[in-house]
Amino acid sequence: MRFATYSAEGETFYGAVTDAGMIALSPEFPQWPTLRDVIAAQGLPVLEQAAQGREVTHADVIYQIPVPNPGKIICVGVNFPDRNAEYKDGSALPKYMSLFPRFASSFTGHGQPLIRPPENHTLDYEGEVAVVIGKGGRRIATQDAYDHIAALTLCNEGTIRDWVRHAKFNVTQGKNWDLSGAIGPWLVPFTDPAQLDAARIVTRVNGEVRQEDTLDRMMFPIREEIAYISTFTTLEPGDILITGTPTGAGARFDPPRYLVPGDVVEVEVEGIGLLRNGVEDEA
Repeated sequence: MRFATYSAEGETFYGAVTDAGMIALSPEFPQWPTLRDVIAAQGLPVLEQAAQGREVTHADVIYQIPVPNPGKIICVGVNFPDRNAEYKDGSALPKYMSLFPRFASSFTGHGQPLIRPPENHTLDYEGEVAVVIGKGGRRIATQDAYDHIAALTLCNEGTIRDWVRHAKFNVTQGKNWDLSGAIGPWLVPFTDPAQLDAARIVTRVNGEVRQEDTLDRMMFPIREEIAYISTFTTLEPGDILITGTPTGAGARFDPPRYLVPGDVVEVEVEGIGLLRNGVEDEA
């Protein structure tokens, strides 16, 4: 089953996703105001049971980020061998993973436009799998890491490329423009390691495949990401880890192929879903 945060009729809800529309569940669980609260209470199975046999509540909805106001969004950079080679700096595979934070305000939901700012037009795409932490912890052992995942979703980790080069040692300012990326469309409860271990991620721009790879080729697998990150910071329910993008981002073409208004970007992983966003200039 899939669960989403969405707006309809001027209100915000969370509920179960069906092919015909949404089954609103949040009115029945006032003790859990958001999906973040549901995850903290390990309540996704309760929602699944509550949705059984129910009729669709809303057919016309606006998707929002599935987990509103996550405490932490931590992204893993340069996590595929071909991505490391793209830099053409002769470096060996790194000993430690590259990490950077993103703010929730830098993301929009499925079906909403990515916003290209007037200050710079090097808006780029990065298709990734995102994991949502369900059980918090510190110094989580690699072999126990999957026990701490509540759900999976998708991310287009949109980036203003010129701005990641403004500083010598960080990329934060190029990664956090308002509404430059997207997360969604929904959460898929994590129940089987094969959901990640055998996953193939595909990113398309206007129907053209730009990125395609399998998660088993990551230099730092998701188990290791959770273990490493939880060494220095306590992971909490609702935190989001964005796990790395394959080769093929627009910046790596010659000449670069950055996103322009009217483009449509799709990130897809079988078993999780398809995240689709258009591109617009900031009003």
